[in-house]
Amino acid sequence: MNTPRPGIALILSAPSGAGKTTLVKRLTSEFDRFAYSISYTTRDPREGEKDGVDYHFVTMERFEALVAEGFFAEWARVHDNCYGTPMASVVANLQQGRDVLFDIDVQGALSLKRWLTGAYVFILPPSRAALLERLTGRGKDPDDVVATRMRNAEQEIAMAKEFDYYVVNDALDTAYDELRAVYLAQAQRRGAHVGLVDKLLEQWKTE
Repeated sequence: MNTPRPGIALILSAPSGAGKTTLVKRLTSEFDRFAYSISYTTRDPREGEKDGVDYHFVTMERFEALVAEGFFAEWARVHDNCYGTPMASVVANLQQGRDVLFDIDVQGALSLKRWLTGAYVFILPPSRAALLERLTGRGKDPDDVVATRMRNAEQEIAMAKEFDYYVVNDALDTAYDELRAVYLAQAQRRGAHVGLVDKLLEQWKTE
């Protein structure tokens, strides 16, 4: 019985360098049901990033105006920049049966969790040393930025206890299989199939 289900929310957070973005790209390339939630940010675009694809890049003045309008489902200040998730697109996609994937910071995820039901997944590095190696291996950030990211990572990992699932990104393929399993399990939860049993039982009355 192929019964339409409502959309589900999959919320991913991780410290910088844990490999979250790579996992997001693999998941969205395999499953076309996702409507990716594009966040707004006041930070400058990184090399290769496109406005309206990776983020909506806006000025601080514009961001503050959107906050005042109640535009965001959640927003937070991270690494001296602001990030926010637009409310209207999230609600519309879920109502239309699209699954919404969030790639957001820890503060934003916990703010979202106050009102949005979903699977909250924290992507963990295998060790402190591995995370430091990844951040320095990028060759993009000066030492002081790496040091800040490592300090923030400790605080973010401490908040991982508020999440529903952990995925340790040691081997990428294994981490992806675990994240994929979380998503598929969430899609089969009873709450994602409201009325399914009643519709099936109704057949006994009509046949």
